Amino acid sequence: MTVPATSRRTSSPAWVLTVALTLVTAAGCAKSEKDQAAGAQSGQQPQQVVQTPSGNAPSCTIGKFGGAKFDPKTSVVGFSQSEKEANPFRIAETQSIKAEAKQQGITGLRTTNGQSQFSKQISDVQQLIAQGAKALVIAPLNSDGWEPVLQQASAKHIPIITVDRKINATACKDYVTFIGSDFYQQGKRAADQMIKALNGKGKVAILLGSSGNNVTTDRTNGFKDEIAKQAPGIQITFQQTGDFAREKGQQVTEQMIQSHPDVGAIYAENDEMALGAVTALKGAGKKAGDIKIVSVDGTRNAVAQIVSGWIYAVVESNPRFGPLAFQTLSKFESGEPIPDKVIISDREYDSSNAKQSLATAY
Repeated sequence: MTVPATSRRTSSPAWVLTVALTLVTAAGCAKSEKDQAAGAQSGQQPQQVVQTPSGNAPSCTIGKFGGAKFDPKTSVVGFSQSEKEANPFRIAETQSIKAEAKQQGITGLRTTNGQSQFSKQISDVQQLIAQGAKALVIAPLNSDGWEPVLQQASAKHIPIITVDRKINATACKDYVTFIGSDFYQQGKRAADQMIKALNGKGKVAILLGSSGNNVTTDRTNGFKDEIAKQAPGIQITFQQTGDFAREKGQQVTEQMIQSHPDVGAIYAENDEMALGAVTALKGAGKKAGDIKIVSVDGTRNAVAQIVSGWIYAVVESNPRFGPLAFQTLSKFESGEPIPDKVIISDREYDSSNAKQSLATAY
């Protein structure tokens, strides 16, 4: 059994959010978008656990933000997904939002999907506002470019909770709070795993996530900073974006094999790119373990590749935002102070726990 990473933040007397490690669904390894969606509804999966903010963290109340109280159960609540649900992370994220809304008796939930097109996501959210949404939960595709939405939401005092990725704006003015992982720490933890994998020496390639969002920036900086500090014997000799996509991760890895045959390890900033890298390595005649791979996400398919020896370790990024998002919205609506960011605790998977953790990975 795995346990959450030790919290790097202290509890706040003004705000203590605790989400119990309740169990929900998960199933066998998925091979298609339909299979993944089904898998998200059967089995048992641990929900997010909060690392509470420090005592001096800024907070927001409905009085400070502006606007009138409303009943989330009977009001229109909009959820904007950023990417098409072919990625297991997005499947689990949307399913968690829908399942929790049903559990809470929220009858006015309306969901949209930007299909990885930022202009469409902006239009989607604007339509939700026009349809009378009293609150918005947004998984942003990009961190910048949200001004049109924020202006319209602000004019109507519509609270916005962002999940997974941040919006570059002002908390308690443009939006209420961000709920997600500490992506910089994820990068550092991935670096620590890489240092163990290479015994502190070697050449590493980085499969970068998509540009324009804080996840890629923080996971990259955290990894590089930790390597520079802890393992000067490790050189980063290749890096290129794989856009968080399996096919692109495979293509970039194929290029890397040709141009940098001496690379001994790959840091993939999400599991889909890591799985693409595995395909490329197999196609090049490599054997499991020839090139060490460290990734971030915690999908079942990636954890299974730890068991098979193709991936060395995975740092989890838990997508099950439903319970925490609606609990936060309920607290905000009732007048309780909400921190400007709610950081969750993520697990890690390696050869010591991967096999027994397959059932709880998403």
